[in-house]
Amino acid sequence: MKRKLFSKLLEWKSDKYRKPLLIQGARQVGKTWVMKAFGKESFENVAYVNLESDKELKDVFAQNFDIDRILLAIQIASGTKVEKNKTLLIIDEIQESPHAITSLKYFHENAPEYFVIAAGSLLGVVLHQQVSFPVGKVDFLHLYPLDFEEFLIAKEEEALIDLIKRNDWKLVNSFKDKYIGLLKEYYFVGGMPEVVSTYIQENDINLVRKIQNRILEAYQQDFSKHAPVEIVPRIRMLWNSIPAQLTKENKKFIYGQIKQRARARDFELALAWLFDSGLVIRVNRVSKPAVPLKAYEDFNSFKLFLLDVGLLGAMTSLDVKSVIEGNRLFEEFKGALTEQYVLQQLLSRDINPFYWSAERSTAEVDFLFQIDSKIFPLEVKAEENLKSKSLKVLSEKYQIPKSLRTSMSGYRAESWIVNIPLFAIGIADLKQV
Repeated sequence: MKRKLFSKLLEWKSDKYRKPLLIQGARQVGKTWVMKAFGKESFENVAYVNLESDKELKDVFAQNFDIDRILLAIQIASGTKVEKNKTLLIIDEIQESPHAITSLKYFHENAPEYFVIAAGSLLGVVLHQQVSFPVGKVDFLHLYPLDFEEFLIAKEEEALIDLIKRNDWKLVNSFKDKYIGLLKEYYFVGGMPEVVSTYIQENDINLVRKIQNRILEAYQQDFSKHAPVEIVPRIRMLWNSIPAQLTKENKKFIYGQIKQRARARDFELALAWLFDSGLVIRVNRVSKPAVPLKAYEDFNSFKLFLLDVGLLGAMTSLDVKSVIEGNRLFEEFKGALTEQYVLQQLLSRDINPFYWSAERSTAEVDFLFQIDSKIFPLEVKAEENLKSKSLKVLSEKYQIPKSLRTSMSGYRAESWIVNIPLFAIGIADLKQV
């Protein structure tokens, strides 16, 4: 299975100013596989240790930060000789040892000739627990579930990707039905690596749903195992409310929908835990589409999504026929699935979007993002409806030269708006469309 993160890992390896690398991401998005596969392809050998299972190593890191001593312990635990400039050193589940996190500073300062990659599923949670973090001494990368492009690669449909990247929209349109069919498969399967791999090998949608439900159950178990006991019930309540929140026409997260008369302060710790664990994605409102967007961020108004479109469907027990064939159930829920899908494609491109709404909620645009010094509003349509009233309001009010819309319709460029097919939103060059 090919992951686009590989190219970033190669850049990291060749950077003479590289630092120890931390890969963040939720459980089961493929961090361990990516690190091992990268090591196997790009280094003479790999020394892999897991601090969740290698309990003895936690004590080694806790005693002192003598790098030679730590390397000797890793060599013994992994059974691999650690050599300068030849060995990739992988420290998995590093959040299990705050001292191991701190040791990255000493790898950077005292042993920069060693290649060190670390990962942790609940790393974000640990970093907010007053851990001594080596600020400025590490590089970061984030791994998400497979995006649609990676799904197409896994399905051996690279030619379809090349068509979009060549901007050959006339030829793309000739294969529109094939693209849409694959897109609907992705809506159901999602991008969790185990799910995608099983689907391609077995072509069994019932098995797909079984694995998705198992992943969701594992996340529920993580709540009890890793979160403070006093907030576990609220984590569950908030987590289970997300599909219903996304089904609303106005997808702004409302605490009162979790529990009657609930307030933000009642659930802020639960929300922070889910966010830090990578299980939810928060999209904040901006009051104005101006550069830099972050300066106009409204932290009190936000939309909350899951990490994967397939898991969102599984949480609602959405039947595959609803997605592939389309029926009333899908008609009611397709907006949520489509917006979830588009968000994932943006994140995979290192685009962290916001959304915009007028002060009195008379108009709302699904996503806004900034590339270089340009602002791009993006409206999401689940089908071929090309009406874009809110987008027009925003465009005219703030004199935005070019807006984007993504829908099941084909590519279409007008004076003020460009429609990009949903299946191309994660692949097309957004600056060139």
